[in-house]
Amino acid sequence: MTMTKAHVSAHELVAGRYRLLEVFGRETNRLWWYAEDVSAEQPRLVAQTTLPEPAGDDSARRVTARVVRTSETMRLLCPGQVATVVDAVVEAGTLWTVTEWIDGTPLDELLGREGAFNVARAARVGLEVLDVLQAAHDGGITHGELSPGQVFVRDSGPVVVTGFGLAGATLVPRLTAPSYASPEQARDERIGPAADLWALGALLYTMVEGRPPFRDRGRPDATLKAVDRLPLRTPLRAGPLTQAVQGLLRKNSRERLTRPVVREALVRTLDGDADADREPAPVPRLRGAYAGVRLAGREPGRWLLAAGTALAVVTVAAAVLAATHQLPGVGGAQTPARPTTSAGPPARHTAGTGPASPTPTASAAPALPAGYHRYAAPEGFSVALPDGWKRLATSRVSDAYRVVFGRDGASPTLAVTHSEHVGPDPVAVWQEDVEPGLQRLPGYHRVGTVRATTYQGDRAADLEWLAGTGDERVHTFGRGFLTGGGDAFSLRFTTPAATWDDAANRLALRTFLQTFRVPRD
Repeated sequence: MTMTKAHVSAHELVAGRYRLLEVFGRETNRLWWYAEDVSAEQPRLVAQTTLPEPAGDDSARRVTARVVRTSETMRLLCPGQVATVVDAVVEAGTLWTVTEWIDGTPLDELLGREGAFNVARAARVGLEVLDVLQAAHDGGITHGELSPGQVFVRDSGPVVVTGFGLAGATLVPRLTAPSYASPEQARDERIGPAADLWALGALLYTMVEGRPPFRDRGRPDATLKAVDRLPLRTPLRAGPLTQAVQGLLRKNSRERLTRPVVREALVRTLDGDADADREPAPVPRLRGAYAGVRLAGREPGRWLLAAGTALAVVTVAAAVLAATHQLPGVGGAQTPARPTTSAGPPARHTAGTGPASPTPTASAAPALPAGYHRYAAPEGFSVALPDGWKRLATSRVSDAYRVVFGRDGASPTLAVTHSEHVGPDPVAVWQEDVEPGLQRLPGYHRVGTVRATTYQGDRAADLEWLAGTGDERVHTFGRGFLTGGGDAFSLRFTTPAATWDDAANRLALRTFLQTFRVPRD
């Protein structure tokens, strides 16, 4: 097995009807896509799993039938907590599993964004997963592929588990995420419910420690060998969950804790630390903004990543953020110390008049306004954000990424995008690659012209527009700038149209533009 690559075109149709929009999750040998069923005009999630051996017609039918049948059985056994599989197709050695939309965030993405959980939050998620496993085991079904990428955490309601029916679909011991395989799977032995309990222990370990009990070693066979032979690293942050985690991660399947014992330990942890479970609810990306994603997905071009920005801006028509976007940049580690060009937000104007020209001022380290703090992103860029703002979502497609900041999913928001292989003219990128997609949005109206400018000494261009209708009408200012070698960044600031000129919003935009820093070679 090898790591699945997103080599398919983001706009080609799978099985003649599923348009792939954006990769939002990946594990060894598996990718998750946001997609659209063009026939039913419905949003879908599509799991792309590369099959390790050629699949003939009969084999493909057995694989797809098993996935659909097992998932349907589980949906009846545990309604509301198991993803509904609407289709499964094998094409060119790849299994495409199509599920109904899940309004939640994959656990691996949540951990990557927020870091390790406190023990109570981990116990709560563990209990919800245990409920699903108990229903499966009572019905004679073993999941066999459980991992953080198969668990979707919702902001209301219990988790949703995907991936039923994958185990045993081929001759390999584990299709995805070998770091979460049980030792018996690593030895390619027959598995049962004890393998799922091991995986639950590995999930709990990952949630509290911030890393899996056995790291991915690059090759599935090497990872599986480590799972089977290496001792467990003692958990350091598990607290009252320590004995349960260690009891679930016993190499001998007959010695693992039983479900009742695990349940008692999880409930006891919750009862003893209830206050610590009050974490902010995860913000599922693209919630409530699918129309914008669908429109963006129909626009050909390299800048698919913009579709992912239609994340969960709940109170505003976040579909505006979903339109195809360009002008991104570069990744690295160092923040430049050189002076930068600052620019305030455009002056108040009406449609048809361009944004006011920015007034450059040299400042090596602009002082932050009261109520702002500097945020340094692991991708290498930094920017000053208002207190209370946080990282809401991260989208990655091929050589591009987008990070969106805001306050609990509500507008205003700032989107920072980076891409490679961008054309040499930032004005042309806005006009030819971005705006055709924006024009498909309801109520789209460009404010003024696309203006060429400079930003931090780089070629840049600004585009400003309105979109949406009524109370959901939003106003966006976008600045894209080239950083050399085909790399680029863009900043998009979006607010409700009615509050665009509020002093707080004008200060926010001015501060973002003054304080944003990108790594330089």
